[in-house]
Amino acid sequence: MSVITLPDGQTREVPNGATCAQFAEAISVSLGKAALAAEVDGKLVDLCTPLNHDANVRIITSKDPESLEVIRHSTAHLLAQAVKQLYPKAQVTIGPVIENGFYYDFAYTAGFTPEDLEKITKRMHELVKQKNPVTRKVVSRNEAIAYFESIGEKYKAEIIKSIPENETLSLYTQGDFTDLCRGPHVPNTSFLKVFKLMSVAGAYWRGDSKNEMLQRIYGTAWRTEEELKQYIFMLEEAEKRDHRKLGKALDLFHLQEDAPGMIFWHPNGWIIWQIIEQHLRLEQSKIGFEEIKTPQVVDISLWQKSGHADKYLENMFLTHSENRDYALKPMSCPCHVQVYNQGIKSYRDLPVRLAEFGICHRNESSGSLHGLFRVRSMVQDDAHIFCTEQQIEAEVATFMNYAFKIYADFGLTQVRVKLATRPTNKIGDDRLWDKAEQALSDALIKQNITFEYLPGEGAFYGPKIELHLKDSLGREWQCGTMQVDFNMPMRLGAEYVAEDNTRKIPVMLHRATLGSLERFIGMLIEHYAGIFPVWLAPVQLVVMGITDKHQDYVNKVVQSLKEKGFRAKADLRNEKIGFKIREHSLQKIPYQLVVGDKEMVDNTIAVRNKKGEDLGAMDIEHFIKFLQTEVSKLGKME
Repeated sequence: MSVITLPDGQTREVPNGATCAQFAEAISVSLGKAALAAEVDGKLVDLCTPLNHDANVRIITSKDPESLEVIRHSTAHLLAQAVKQLYPKAQVTIGPVIENGFYYDFAYTAGFTPEDLEKITKRMHELVKQKNPVTRKVVSRNEAIAYFESIGEKYKAEIIKSIPENETLSLYTQGDFTDLCRGPHVPNTSFLKVFKLMSVAGAYWRGDSKNEMLQRIYGTAWRTEEELKQYIFMLEEAEKRDHRKLGKALDLFHLQEDAPGMIFWHPNGWIIWQIIEQHLRLEQSKIGFEEIKTPQVVDISLWQKSGHADKYLENMFLTHSENRDYALKPMSCPCHVQVYNQGIKSYRDLPVRLAEFGICHRNESSGSLHGLFRVRSMVQDDAHIFCTEQQIEAEVATFMNYAFKIYADFGLTQVRVKLATRPTNKIGDDRLWDKAEQALSDALIKQNITFEYLPGEGAFYGPKIELHLKDSLGREWQCGTMQVDFNMPMRLGAEYVAEDNTRKIPVMLHRATLGSLERFIGMLIEHYAGIFPVWLAPVQLVVMGITDKHQDYVNKVVQSLKEKGFRAKADLRNEKIGFKIREHSLQKIPYQLVVGDKEMVDNTIAVRNKKGEDLGAMDIEHFIKFLQTEVSKLGKME
């Protein structure tokens, strides 16, 4: 018998070999019917998994968030089964779970159309009604290869041939369809009721442009119809908020093929940029950062010493002059070490905090470029702290408080913290990585900050804390980072004189709060749907006269507002006032001031806000005080 411990601490005995499904049924008939997977000692498994030892077990139903991954993975198999039934010549390749859904790649020369997606969707629903059991079979590598070759699935066979021989393989079968997969999967297809096929796209086999083009079908799957409706609504809303469309409509920026992945900022967009940069500059100076500026083009030898040439060369822009090879900097860290290295540093000088709005260039593939979100030229709010090991905790604490404050200023108050650990292509020995990862986790724990681990997703030179922000549509954006680096200062000769007069290597902390300013501004455009809070709006107010005879008064009001530091403009066009109001409303200008004969006589202005509400007449001084209060509301959604 095995002793099974439930999440509430209760224990039950089960015969060795009893499956998770049988255990769920033993607890209650209703739980047995609702169960779709199980968690055994922290690992997600199929319900057919036998319980052969004492274990902690949790039965997973559709009410548990973990069920989503199982449902989506199983729905990808459902998609592949439907495609194979309708289009027998199509070959299956891979079908992973992705954020909010799944996809499956097929080799199918005829291609899929929107009408095909409708047919596939219909067949998938038919298969759901059949309640086909999903069964798992463990096979050897050679058995799996032989099976898929026997049914003409050459891509699956090729995938398996690339897997090490000693790897345990499992095949999942539902009805007439069998696929290679680690699992887990739902017990039968009736659990897969809520899904939608979204689109078809091209994808190269194994992501290599030298290989043949496949057909990728994207889909989404959810636990309830309500969740699916909310997701579709979010997509529709995101389409309306697309920063590329709003960027054009609000005259913020543009892109063109003469400079792919590089932004042409217009006056309105550059105002937003400058407001953000100046805000960061002011706030980081309060916590001891000094701003510097370093070159954009640096000899390749520096990137070789730092390790970038070995790990990052394919993403770097290279150039040549007078028998020397150079690279445009993809990041600022090696250059900041050069500034630190000027002059002897004592332990009394530490920590040294250097910040830069550094222009970086990265040779991203043209197919990955996406508006402000994925660019080749970017500015990072980059900073580096050179300190002792004993100072790490305090510096991390200061950064976290600073970052949360900055995000709140922009109305972003939902932040998830993650700790990314050593990747496979790391530099430096494991002893230093152990020390760096421990330093970051200790700092977060001592601040009582809840975090989750991201194994293998650290930078090649050090682990990092990642700050993920949730926007108004519930989407997450990874922005801030704090990285502990024992390697780069060692490689680039950074030192300080310790208290015992020995030379020691400082710890280097890499810090960014917003990350790429381009990407952050794109995120803000979509977060606010282009309706920026007053302090961020490129034009805060426009003043309009009803007729030409009001022009002098309009100009007087505008001048008074500009003298107080507000971004105001006059609209003196010979157009009807209703036309002007509609146009400026589309431009999402926070306040519209209208003046006529009465306002001129009374020395007042008629005020309308961006919601179209008439706030009535105000004298100019009263409105200035009102506006100053509004501007001070950093981060408060209106």
